[in-house]
Amino acid sequence: MKAKKTVLLLLILAFGLTCFAQSTVEILVDAEAAQYKINRHIYGHFSEHLGRCIYDGYWVDPTMNVPKDGRIRLDVVAALRHIKIPNLRWPGGCFADEYHWMDGIGPGSQRPTMINTHWGNVTEDNSFGTHEFLKLCELLDTEPFIVGNLGSGSPQEMMQWVEYLNFDGVSPMTNLRKQNGRDVPWGVTYFGVGNENWGCGGNMTPEYYVTQYRQFATYVKNYPGSPVRKIACGPSGGDYNWTEVLMAGITRGGRSSAWGVDFHYYTNPPRGAGSATNFTEATYFATMRNALRMEELVKGHSAIMDKYDPQKRVSLVVGEWGIWNNVEPGTNPGFLYQQNSLRDALIAGSTLNIFNNHCDRIQMAQLAQTVNVLQAVILTQKEKMILTPTYHVFDLYKVHQDAKMLPVKFASPNYVLDKESLPALNLSASQDSLGVVHISLVNIDPNNSIPVSLSFNQVKWSNVSGQILTSANITDHNTFEKPETVVIKKFDAAKKQGNALNVNIPAKSIVVLELK
Repeated sequence: MKAKKTVLLLLILAFGLTCFAQSTVEILVDAEAAQYKINRHIYGHFSEHLGRCIYDGYWVDPTMNVPKDGRIRLDVVAALRHIKIPNLRWPGGCFADEYHWMDGIGPGSQRPTMINTHWGNVTEDNSFGTHEFLKLCELLDTEPFIVGNLGSGSPQEMMQWVEYLNFDGVSPMTNLRKQNGRDVPWGVTYFGVGNENWGCGGNMTPEYYVTQYRQFATYVKNYPGSPVRKIACGPSGGDYNWTEVLMAGITRGGRSSAWGVDFHYYTNPPRGAGSATNFTEATYFATMRNALRMEELVKGHSAIMDKYDPQKRVSLVVGEWGIWNNVEPGTNPGFLYQQNSLRDALIAGSTLNIFNNHCDRIQMAQLAQTVNVLQAVILTQKEKMILTPTYHVFDLYKVHQDAKMLPVKFASPNYVLDKESLPALNLSASQDSLGVVHISLVNIDPNNSIPVSLSFNQVKWSNVSGQILTSANITDHNTFEKPETVVIKKFDAAKKQGNALNVNIPAKSIVVLELK
């Protein structure tokens, strides 16, 4: 009799746990509360003179048997155009504050070399400079974001660079630009006044940087038809004091000389467990916890900015973000070449959802880095090229660019491991200019699906379609031998019931739904 009672209790407990695991998450998509647009510049990218990002990524040997415009690799360009990258940040990174732009103009044979002290002590031949970068941006149909040298440069050097880029009158820099083959100015809008000046850009205190910013920014001139949006060096991670001192120092009478504040945060796996493709679920959990901290950091820095800029005129620019894994075995440790798994795609999807939902303050961001470095969207190996899982996230999410952000309300179930928990579900929603609604949902739980029911306020729709990015394992990744292990597939499990939308979000997946 006792044994039967025990079995019965176990069955009741199992039934209760099953019901709990399968409880439906109620989500409200509230178009009536929409106020802000998701700026397309949130979907930007970062390319530094680092490892094989520029050289052997975009800028290849003239003899390489790939389609090229000069030395610019066109299959890479085509892949980036497909995901509609809105901006490209260059030349760094740490490299920016040791880069002297005049070394990278004029005939290639006359350009001096330098040592890239930050990234492997390799010799930089300066064959890829201002003209080559801006030609690349033209081919990409993207806006340049140039970062000036505040750390080892001078106000005059920065002033002359902006004049060279943007002035169309009679001047020494205009004449020099024309001598180098460019008659009309480029009209560069986004210009960074230094990079990571709290670290590799000079190890400055925030008080000292504010003084330097004011001086240098004075000489970043607005020329006729080419107003510059100046971007100040912002904080690293949770350095709220930097944001406080910076905002106090660059804001006068409710106005700021800076269009944006450049904040950097990288997701790091636990110490000693940084392999990009060989990790345990415990490592995955800890890494996802670090990635989701982005929400807390964005809120914290935004709250400080609100004190000095309640009208939200100054953008929080997330100029460097992504996962920083160990380099691949056998590669130069200074080149930061890493593989890219489904885990990294889940990090990208979750991070972009955070940015979308905070588009009142975040107007621009750049994933680090575009090709062959850190959380790259493209990897190359001589003539071969593959698209990473992160690339496919940007392909899925490009529908949010310049769309109206629709607030969402829900309570996420937990992803639990060893008595610790994380929110398993995150999402963002938008409505484009044609009235089409897109909802991007990320389930970070690698073991359990999540049933959801979406209801809508002030959204009219009759049809739903979907796409999904997932794979059998969180460690799965694309290789040059198997380039389509993790790719986008059709998702048709979403069902309309009245005005509600019911869907089961599979474990470790990213789902984007389109409602028309």
